[in-house]
Amino acid sequence: MTGTSASGSSVAIIFLILCLVRPSQAIWLTLPSSGTKCVSEEIQNNVVVLADYVVIPDDHSHSPTIAAKVTSPYGNNLHQNENSTHGQFAFTTHEAGNYLACFWVDGNNPGGGGVSVNLDWKTGIAAKDWESVARKEKIEGLELELRKLEGAVEAIHENLLYLKGRESDMRDVSERTNARVAWFSMMSLAVCIIVSTLQLWHLKSFFLKKKLI
Repeated sequence: MTGTSASGSSVAIIFLILCLVRPSQAIWLTLPSSGTKCVSEEIQNNVVVLADYVVIPDDHSHSPTIAAKVTSPYGNNLHQNENSTHGQFAFTTHEAGNYLACFWVDGNNPGGGGVSVNLDWKTGIAAKDWESVARKEKIEGLELELRKLEGAVEAIHENLLYLKGRESDMRDVSERTNARVAWFSMMSLAVCIIVSTLQLWHLKSFFLKKKLI
């Protein structure tokens, strides 16, 4: 009885942690007849990204095509596709920051209205091919779930380290900004004192010249 309860608790904990990792995002986009729609996600360095996108036609009379472009935080082109009803992109991040995926109707839209696109965006542990891992290492069931849990814990740890580094960078920027503000305030005060002194000296010279004092 105790062993069954412990096993059930372990499975529940595994399921909870795997849910907290947010393994994937299914996004529904409605593209206007003209213009671009983009989605972005902040991703740290050395993370696998895998995504599939497909046009969902409103009816079967025509199949509109779209164009897609994915760029890194520094503007590097990671994926570009035109005149397509579906596509896929996969890459490993080499820069930390916001990765941008943009979609637009490329002109082949007989209906002339908006176009619906379904985007399945996966990062990190969710992009890993666990079926291949299970076949290669001959694991299944709870052991496979424990392996996924290990990967989830590593992903959480790396994410915490990334956030810690970002917080440290922001703190350094804040301290530098405060130091610059302090120096600017001191310089402004010094300039005010100097200007006031020159004004007093000028007024005194003026009054002496006019023999008013």
